[in-house]
Amino acid sequence: MTNTAVRRGRPSRRHLPRGRPPTQALFRRLFALNGLVFTVGTLVLALSPATVSSPVLLTEVPVLIIGLALILAVNALLLRTSLAPLGALTTLMQRVDLLHRGDRLVDSGNGDLTNLIETFNAMLDRLEAERSASSAHALAVQEGERQRIARELHDEIGQSLTVVLLGLKRAVDRAPEELREELHAVQETVRSSLDEVGQVARRLRPDVLEDLGLHSALNALATEFSQVSGVPVTRKSDPDVPALSAEMELVIFRIVQESLTNVARHAHATKVELSLRAEDDTVVLRVADNGTGDVRHEGAGIRGMRERALLIGARLTISALPRGGTEVRLTVPMMAEGS
Repeated sequence: MTNTAVRRGRPSRRHLPRGRPPTQALFRRLFALNGLVFTVGTLVLALSPATVSSPVLLTEVPVLIIGLALILAVNALLLRTSLAPLGALTTLMQRVDLLHRGDRLVDSGNGDLTNLIETFNAMLDRLEAERSASSAHALAVQEGERQRIARELHDEIGQSLTVVLLGLKRAVDRAPEELREELHAVQETVRSSLDEVGQVARRLRPDVLEDLGLHSALNALATEFSQVSGVPVTRKSDPDVPALSAEMELVIFRIVQESLTNVARHAHATKVELSLRAEDDTVVLRVADNGTGDVRHEGAGIRGMRERALLIGARLTISALPRGGTEVRLTVPMMAEGS
């Protein structure tokens, strides 16, 4: 019997298999199976004591029906065994997603469709490699554009608003008493706009990540989230977390940022837990809330998180908690830095 299974896990890269075309191999296999079945049927009919009269007698009809049924049953069983990998291959083709890497078909049976399975697995390898390369390029361009916009917000709009604030201060000092209250209101509006511009710039370009490191950046992100949303964040950071590359730290920061954004938009949560700890040879990030998030539908934000996780060889899982809420878990293998 053909034993075809789906294997999950990161596969080794393989080249396109060479040899006979899959259709030719399958044709030869089916032709041989049918030839074997009919040859055996002919031998049994020739060597058995059963005879067929001309015309056929009614007593001989059951023998012919039984013989035909046996031939068809054996032929169906052999064909089903040979074509079984096609069903597993169709199922894999229907559910395959390049953001969930390592979904492969393993053929450990009689090898009827080995070339076809190996060709399909090699195609998935190429598609995943090309998807990773294009995602890395797109995300790098995105980060560059974010930094450019953040600089323009800080240098252009921020400076302009600062000049307006200074001008309003001088106007307030010189204005008559009946106008000062209105000028103070305008001054506070401009100051609030300047603060919002600063917050947007910091979200676009996390300077604290470069200046103070990942732990301080996550603390600043959680504090800002609590101030804006009113949802408290419980932080648990492991001081023994090993040093990470700049790319890893940026991916972790962006995933936490997107997770907290999803909590604020969709979860209706009253508390959030944020932890970063070392486990064996991995670093595990966990963002959990007690809200009503739906993990069955993945939007653009979650798919973007998965793309970022693939860039550093990390595994991202998003699951519903038993008591309600959603958990985002990112497992970063330390070997990914070298690769």
